[in-house]
Amino acid sequence: MPDAPDTVEQHLDRVLRDLDPLPVFPQSLMDTLGLACAEDVTAQVALPSFDNSAMDGYAVVAHDVATATEESPVHLPVVGEIGAGNAQLLALAPGTAVKIMTGAPVPAGADAVVPYEWTDRGVAQVAISRAPKPGQHIRPAGEDVAVGDLVVERGTVLGPRHLGLLASIGRATVRSRPRPRVVILSTGTELREPGVPLGHDSIYDGNSFLLAAAARRAGALAYRVGIVPDEPEAFLSALEDQLVRADVVVTSGGVSQGDFDVVKEALAPRGVWFGPVAMQPGKPQGFGFVGEDNTPIFTLPGNPVSSYISFQLFVLPALRKLMGMTPWSRPTVPARLTHAVTSPAGRRQFLRGEYVAEAGAATVAPVGGPGSHLVGDLASSNALIVIAEDTTSLAAGAQVDVLPLDLDY
Repeated sequence: MPDAPDTVEQHLDRVLRDLDPLPVFPQSLMDTLGLACAEDVTAQVALPSFDNSAMDGYAVVAHDVATATEESPVHLPVVGEIGAGNAQLLALAPGTAVKIMTGAPVPAGADAVVPYEWTDRGVAQVAISRAPKPGQHIRPAGEDVAVGDLVVERGTVLGPRHLGLLASIGRATVRSRPRPRVVILSTGTELREPGVPLGHDSIYDGNSFLLAAAARRAGALAYRVGIVPDEPEAFLSALEDQLVRADVVVTSGGVSQGDFDVVKEALAPRGVWFGPVAMQPGKPQGFGFVGEDNTPIFTLPGNPVSSYISFQLFVLPALRKLMGMTPWSRPTVPARLTHAVTSPAGRRQFLRGEYVAEAGAATVAPVGGPGSHLVGDLASSNALIVIAEDTTSLAAGAQVDVLPLDLDY
């Protein structure tokens, strides 16, 4: 009697338990976009780093212009001009004004800035018709960030705003883990590259594009390799050639029980695990380590929907662990079914669905049938409806767990 299939959790544990995050090293800021910061970053400079003007206008001593009104403006001599990055006048004497541009450093002695709109914009002498309060229109040093402030916490996924902040405090690099290099191999003598004519028994290779795009979207570097025929030696040769640039290898096809399941035939003798997982689609799975560097290899089923769902459940968590990102697995959210569904007993079903969340009332509508070849329905969906192994039917309106496929986490 064959062994019972592994559960989804058992196979995911097999994948993750021996994977270690990639080593940390300093990377240039733009290279870390979308990666997890691997250090606590504290500010070594303040933001702003000096008191500076928030307006184009005149730096003054507030007391000197306290009586200024439209009817009785105060006149002050203009003793200079300060532009951003061109500050030659460092101090202001009482009873004078200096023209100042936005962002320029406020000279010592000045404690307010009068906007142009409150003046006659005089050159040698300025008439001020409204009195600023002390400190008005001045951005004090450290108002935004003080020296020693924690600006980015370890584990933060770095986005454009984080990178802008890091650059603003003078950081040229930040410590993070690199993007995993993912090599994608499609096996099948029947496969053809898009753009070339098809024979009567051939199909286009969509899987490698599907998986390479999924890997890239996950933050990895994806290397899509040419099609490998159903020959064990040809597959092993292609695999050996690619290991030099791979942190992870992903194959699709050749893992079931057929006569031409080349991946299983080539790798099972080398210690790669192959077996069933109690899920639909995606029952046949394989995982192990190959080559001198023990590179992890995922051998996914060949049907496109099976391959993509397997990537989401097993490869994506592995990539996130390698990058030091949490949570590893995509979290589920609750939603109400719009239509009744059925599911085979003993397998966790992953149905394609259209997830909509409006005003707190999330719904999910099944998209297409359960067939693992229906890539058109896969492209029309934005979520997976998760049906438990012991559930064979659910009525419209039932609450289900949903895996949104297009949301960041």
